[in-house]
Amino acid sequence: MNKIKSLFQLFWTFFKIGGLTFGGGLTMLPMLERELVQHRKWVTSEELLDIYAIGQCTPGIIAVNTATFVGYKRDKISGGIASTLGMISPSLIIIILVAAFLKNFIDNVWVSHAMMGVRAVVCALLINTVITLGKKTLKSLQAWIIALVILLLAFFTQVPTVCLVLMSAAAGIIIDIIKTKHEKKSALKEEGEENE
Repeated sequence: MNKIKSLFQLFWTFFKIGGLTFGGGLTMLPMLERELVQHRKWVTSEELLDIYAIGQCTPGIIAVNTATFVGYKRDKISGGIASTLGMISPSLIIIILVAAFLKNFIDNVWVSHAMMGVRAVVCALLINTVITLGKKTLKSLQAWIIALVILLLAFFTQVPTVCLVLMSAAAGIIIDIIKTKHEKKSALKEEGEENE
């Protein structure tokens, strides 16, 4: 019975997130933070950012990937399925309803104005997400440099997103290796000075 309750909680939590997230996966981070980290305490803030980053790097929709990862962490395969179904159900319902009545609304001036407002809100939510991610992940000079270089490449070149992700991952690994070697050298040097 506890397993069913846990799966229903996963389904319902992601159903709410999926139904209230406008603008795609990038705008859902604040809601995920509030619901999964602060309210449910299913993951830590750092785990959520890691899951979110993996969700962006893997094929598919970020929101669905993130839901699947969190669900799997919580209740293995059944949890991943429940979370994924919860995340996609609101979109499926809304798409079916919109498709059924699309011809009646497509030329409606009020719908057109409403969509203009929704697009503006989505831009604001994306900016909020960027600021939130920046505060939590850009904690060193190296991270800022990587972010700035990748941003400039994204703006001014046609380098594919996959390559940008792989380049930033490689840069992070190289920086970490250099940092670790430097720390080991410093530790060995300190040990040598103490022995003298």
